[in-house]
Amino acid sequence: MTIGCIRINNMTFYTYNGVFPEEQKLGQKIEVDAELGYPIEEKVKHDQLEETVSYADVYETIKDFVANHHYRLIESLANRLLHQILSDYPRLTQVTLRVRKYGVPMAGVYDNVEIEVTGRQEDGH
Repeated sequence: MTIGCIRINNMTFYTYNGVFPEEQKLGQKIEVDAELGYPIEEKVKHDQLEETVSYADVYETIKDFVANHHYRLIESLANRLLHQILSDYPRLTQVTLRVRKYGVPMAGVYDNVEIEVTGRQEDGH
């Protein structure tokens, strides 16, 4: 089976995730990239939305999840969001999420910290 890919890049949200009290109180910006594996080449034949997975719906799922779930670790956010997407969209064969956090309270020069997780339907999600 061939596997196409739908990507939603640089979704930006304001969240209250973090280990430190300041992060939980003041919040910070995170970005999420979603890479959605779906056999586009085989399934999309008649130019109909019903033949694919609506990336608008996936965006809303991600937006709602991030707004309503708060974790100390962005690793936990990424893992639980991954499971939610795989559960809500069983037609997807694989999902990769990248979650970037800015303004991390650590010394050094860097742009962001990024977590990447990948899951497949056959992994029991």
